[in-house]
Amino acid sequence: MTARAELDAVQAALAAEHAAVYGYGVVGARAAESRRSEAREAYDAHRARRDALVRTARDLGGRPAPSGAAYALPFAVADSAAAVRLAAEIEDRVAGVYSDLVRAARGPLRREAADALREAAVRAVRWRGTGVAFPGLAERSEAPETT
Repeated sequence: MTARAELDAVQAALAAEHAAVYGYGVVGARAAESRRSEAREAYDAHRARRDALVRTARDLGGRPAPSGAAYALPFAVADSAAAVRLAAEIEDRVAGVYSDLVRAARGPLRREAADALREAAVRAVRWRGTGVAFPGLAERSEAPETT
């Protein structure tokens, strides 16, 4: 992979982390009291990843992608059940961009991307209650069964 592909993948991961931070603000507001600490931990983890990616983009010679003022949610989040679905969706999307970064990166950045992918996959399982065969690889994953 080229240095440009690596920077592009970092920027995509940064954009996903910006969206995740925003999304977890919604999750935290709608989640049941019993899940709010979990939402806060995920929010903090995504903020830390976002901040690290800002530094990485600069280190690679890029200008870090700015956060949007707001983000469109994939569905309405009117209650705690929808908040849980949103959290799982956020983690699935984040895992996907980190999968791309794993493919594009080399060295320590590749390891960091793999760690972030694993963390997102674990959080998705915690929110959803089930996992997927290949987290971050939508074309190889089966959609989780709904009951």
